Amino acid sequence: MSSPPPHGRPVRILLVEDHDMVAEAICLALERSPDLQVVGRAASVASALADARRCAPDVVLMDRRLPDGDGIAAITDLLALVPDARVLVLAGEGTASVAARVAQTGGVGLILKERGLSELEDAVRRVASGEAVFSQELLGDVLGRLTGRVPGLGANLTPREREVLHLLGEGRTTAEISDQLGVAVNTGRNHVQRVLEKLGARSQLEAVAIARREGLLK
Repeated sequence: MSSPPPHGRPVRILLVEDHDMVAEAICLALERSPDLQVVGRAASVASALADARRCAPDVVLMDRRLPDGDGIAAITDLLALVPDARVLVLAGEGTASVAARVAQTGGVGLILKERGLSELEDAVRRVASGEAVFSQELLGDVLGRLTGRVPGLGANLTPREREVLHLLGEGRTTAEISDQLGVAVNTGRNHVQRVLEKLGARSQLEAVAIARREGLLK
């Protein structure tokens, strides 16, 4: 269990964001407050892991989508290096599935990029002080999914259907999926159709979009 930074010194922040303009705006907003200090900036998972050990941050502000991987998936490795850090994830969209993944991997909050910079500052202070920061509309579902009471969208996909979903995410056609699985095209088409039905999608493209939104695909 990480503890808040000592009283009287600024909260040390490692910002992980691959878009320079966004990163610069966030840095300027955070550093205008004397109680917040950006001690490092990274633009990838690899550089975040390297900088985390060097900077010893109190809070890691981590973009969800990075050039070399999924920011949420990197939380476990990050906390292995700096166990006292608290990870707050920045995301373009937030769903209960994504928020639950953040919590399951050791993150303490999820904030949407559409929120104002003042709200981001407040979220950083709150996680540094020991709070978890999830919106009220997500919190109930997050707790339910963590306790197993609320199944996530796609939780009932079979291993074969998950494989099909990943192939759809790679842009494969039904014929290519069937060939990869070693089944007849009609069988492959049936697998794809069941994936669409379970995700509530009307097309393969929509299925991939839903899967990415729900954290089923990177």
